Amino acid sequence: MTKQESFKRRIRARMTTTGERYAEARRVLTAQSPPSTTTRSWAAAPELSDEAIRAGTDKGWEDWCDLIEQFAGRADGHAAIAQHVGDDLGVSGWWAQAVTVGYERITGLRLPNQMSDGTFTANKSGTVTVESDMLRRLLLDDDDRAQLFPGVATELKSKLTAKAIRVTVGPGSAIIRLEDRSGGRTQVVIQHSQLPTFGDVEEWKFYWAEWLDAIDEAGS
Repeated sequence: MTKQESFKRRIRARMTTTGERYAEARRVLTAQSPPSTTTRSWAAAPELSDEAIRAGTDKGWEDWCDLIEQFAGRADGHAAIAQHVGDDLGVSGWWAQAVTVGYERITGLRLPNQMSDGTFTANKSGTVTVESDMLRRLLLDDDDRAQLFPGVATELKSKLTAKAIRVTVGPGSAIIRLEDRSGGRTQVVIQHSQLPTFGDVEEWKFYWAEWLDAIDEAGS
């Protein structure tokens, strides 16, 4: 009998004894499971430390990996695992996602900066010497935006009144957020998503760092 089949029999036995529903019986038995003794090689470190995930969920990463690997439906992908962690293992929404992403990182199912659809996201931020209203106008105007992104095709995708500005840039889509800072400066936060490969992440992080430096120098 496999470990998964044995665990299911324990769940059914508890349901018969207590009258609990499947999810509740499983949650209780899972909470009673002893700490993991498994030693596994991690493909990549999760974003949250073992201490942080244990503080938020009462279990460490090795425990979560063991529990998820008992789930036969894990082959169905991210959504199925997240639903299992939330519905069957009793973890709230945000933490269910954190557990799932961490498991995918540890087991090599997800590379750093990779999203559930297989694409990648590059993030960059910085403070530039230009007022936010002026930079916003430049980003929203097609001709001015072409000057901001020489040699790179862009297209505005957000409404003119949207707080966050979305534009297609190169192979992906960037959300640019602007926040006023003292002295006529602006904090710029960039999330460049839908990048096709892992190698694109560092390339576009470098691009955005250079872009922010150029904006800052032009405004100084």
